[in-house]
Amino acid sequence: MSFDMALVLGLLLVTILLFITERLRMDVVAILVILALILSKILTPEEALAGFSDPVVLMIAGLFVVGGALYQTGVAQSIGDLLARIGGQSEARLIALIMLGVALLSAVMSSAGATAILIPVAVNLAWRARINPSKLLLPLAIGSLVGGLLTLIGTPPNLVVSNELVRNGLLPFGFFTFTPVGMVTLALSIGFILTVGRRWLPATDRSGGAEYASVEGNVTLDELVQTYRLPGNLFRVRVRPSSPLVAMTLADADLRARYTINVLERQHWPEMHGAPEPAHPVNPEMIIEAHDILHIQGEAQDIARLTREERLGLLPHLQNDDLLNAQEMGMVELLLPPRSLLLGQTLKALRFRERYHVTVLSARRGGEPLPPENLANMPLRLGDTLLVAGAWRDIRLLQEERRNFIVVGLPREMLEAQRTPRRALIASGIMLAMLVLMSFDVLPAVVAVMLAAVAMLLTNSLTVEQAYGTISWQSIILLAGMLPLATALQATGGVTFIADGLASSLGRIGPVTVLAGLFLLTALFSQFISNTATTVLMAPIAYQAAVRLGVAPQAFLMAIAVAASTAFATPMATMSTTMVMAPGGYRFGDYVKIGVVFQGLALVVMLALLPLLFPF
Repeated sequence: MSFDMALVLGLLLVTILLFITERLRMDVVAILVILALILSKILTPEEALAGFSDPVVLMIAGLFVVGGALYQTGVAQSIGDLLARIGGQSEARLIALIMLGVALLSAVMSSAGATAILIPVAVNLAWRARINPSKLLLPLAIGSLVGGLLTLIGTPPNLVVSNELVRNGLLPFGFFTFTPVGMVTLALSIGFILTVGRRWLPATDRSGGAEYASVEGNVTLDELVQTYRLPGNLFRVRVRPSSPLVAMTLADADLRARYTINVLERQHWPEMHGAPEPAHPVNPEMIIEAHDILHIQGEAQDIARLTREERLGLLPHLQNDDLLNAQEMGMVELLLPPRSLLLGQTLKALRFRERYHVTVLSARRGGEPLPPENLANMPLRLGDTLLVAGAWRDIRLLQEERRNFIVVGLPREMLEAQRTPRRALIASGIMLAMLVLMSFDVLPAVVAVMLAAVAMLLTNSLTVEQAYGTISWQSIILLAGMLPLATALQATGGVTFIADGLASSLGRIGPVTVLAGLFLLTALFSQFISNTATTVLMAPIAYQAAVRLGVAPQAFLMAIAVAASTAFATPMATMSTTMVMAPGGYRFGDYVKIGVVFQGLALVVMLALLPLLFPF
């Protein structure tokens, strides 16, 4: 082993450890890898930065834009509408439909994007069928991942393994080369969930809430209070003329920070003449006036301290659902998707209430409520859910923040995305044209995708700002950083070293054994680090292992892609599995049971199928 090879293998080990420990963001690690390769002179600056101009990287960026246009114009939501119309009340039927629907979306857009679009649809389908959403959400995530195997562009690992063939002078996989494998894997996943997997999904709401919501899709306030274990109940207090709060704005009063309470509504009562006015949602600029009646949520001891120190009068208690003016004010849950700009920031730093005019009452992470006393200063993470209260008009504005929030629990009339039929038709036509160009090899795949992305912009299917927002820059930088690491492994002989080890240890039994070893290694690493990064590193090893055994590499590379797309034995394996954890109330063990057993089944099926489709 040469010094350069040892250095690159050491860098690979450190990179994997950083990915697993999450001490640094993956894109930051990727940039550090590029710098390390340049400073160690393993690669020249041009070689180390070549990943940013790689056709696969450009193609994935373009596909994010195409998928974003399908979302912005309402094309993707139409699939959700269809599922809602034909879903019915059968749990098995709903599972099959939701998995098929999200798989179709994932065939032409990112799995995370498809999951984000259909989470609200799945939750409302579950509510209307009076079943727990946990019965649909993990199958939704699984369907989105497996659906990526239906086409060449369905998921980045497919493009990576196809590009590995091109790098070695062979023909790439065709647009529909993955389709037979994807269809078998999708059928296997649906069959597994319907026969075995759904029995392992939680049947009751572990978060402490109701087993299901009303058939209209609305959760009562009491159910949300129970689900989020909100401190105490709701109280009414009257602002006495002597209170120091008089003439202060709600923002200046800063009652949440000082007393750990939330002011939800106000009833104005000028000079206490007649009856108080109807309750209205508050906003940070609201000026508190004498005799105002404030509707407040918090712990009883905090309310007592508030009334004592601020000279407020405590009024008789009302039931939660009677206290809020449901015509003007509502509560919904917000789920943070993968590309939310809020990730890593605190509610306090964001000035969340001032910015969105809604109050964050509580939050859940991994199915468990976060401590309310530290809520404002906790950095937000992927998959966190926020329970917010505010005016319906402000909640409607939250729905338009599609990059930052997935709004769950809206009334049915607010669930409909704004439809733009003409733009939807144009976007559909552009996507179909792209698929035709790629299917018949009229143009190189990267050119067809870039043309489609530009056409979406020129036809106003989405704006330039929206296009930039749809691209997962973390994924792009991660891929661009991992490609030169794979190049360095090849240049220093590291790929050959690892491939020789696999071929010599497993190859004596036969190529099928090596294929199984590659599948298991890819599946293992994909549970803890990005499946795209895993594929970038494993693809050249799979190719060289095939060369050492003297067999065709296509089956080995296809095994890598399948293993990467069926890795969901941990909640952090993919963005899709992370997103459904909180709204589904899943625990780590739920993923392990379903993910490990399914990957075992997938391995057995692939060992029989791949040699038939791609003979050695």
